[in-house]
Amino acid sequence: MAKNKVELLMDALPENYPYRDEGCDWFASCLKCPLERCRFDEPGWVQEEARQRRDMEVMRVRESEGKSVPELAQIFGISTRTVHRILRRKG
Repeated sequence: MAKNKVELLMDALPENYPYRDEGCDWFASCLKCPLERCRFDEPGWVQEEARQRRDMEVMRVRESEGKSVPELAQIFGISTRTVHRILRRKG
């Protein structure tokens, strides 16, 4: 029995499938993406990584420039309460 075109594509090996590399909102190409994990496979890790980088930058600015909590909140666009949480966790 002959398979139709859809069935043939479903059975095709990955290298024979007409893959559209559309990337995501972070990188234009999945195949050239430098991320260690795909943001679609584990959706929450990208946000967590961004938060950790922000927190480290808050600590760096606090230590190197001696900024106050309200100043840090304004610089990073976060609340003073969030700054206090960062300082408590990282300090």
